[in-house]
Amino acid sequence: MSDAKGETVIIKKYANRRLYNTKSSSYITLDHLAKMTREGVDFKVVDAKTGADITHQILTQIIMEEETVRGEQMLPVNFLRQLIGMYGNSMQGLVPHYLEASMEQFRSNQAKLREAFESSLAGNPLAKLAQQNLAIFKAAASAFVPGLTDDKNAPAAKSESDEIAALRKQMAEMQAKLDKLGKD
Repeated sequence: MSDAKGETVIIKKYANRRLYNTKSSSYITLDHLAKMTREGVDFKVVDAKTGADITHQILTQIIMEEETVRGEQMLPVNFLRQLIGMYGNSMQGLVPHYLEASMEQFRSNQAKLREAFESSLAGNPLAKLAQQNLAIFKAAASAFVPGLTDDKNAPAAKSESDEIAALRKQMAEMQAKLDKLGKD
């Protein structure tokens, strides 16, 4: 993936360990690069002095920070040992391709599971009931906070606006009664 314009963002790494985003003309941190990665922005990190591509090194550094500093360990110790054991092995050249294919399959399965879950909710009567309850809640909430739910594309927008108008009228009547009781 790449940024919004389809180009790879070049990040320069200087000897003082600072990272410079040439697209935004600003210094950034490893956290920024991690966020860019999660957002699907394609970037390449180059050594400012030599021009060497050091993207792999920086991505590995981000993983190390995630694993140690934040304590969010995704890589089990046994996996790490097996991975280290593959270095120098005759199968070493196949491992990157295997890991890439495995991760792509994992993401594909994750997307399929999400789609299956969403489609199962669409035909589920309990999900429809929950949507109706949400619509009623939104109508009630907008009576107390005008403008809170201005979704004109909602399926029950007309009936919701009628309900809102009725609730507002009732609230005004109740306020008038309270004001009258307060004066007596």
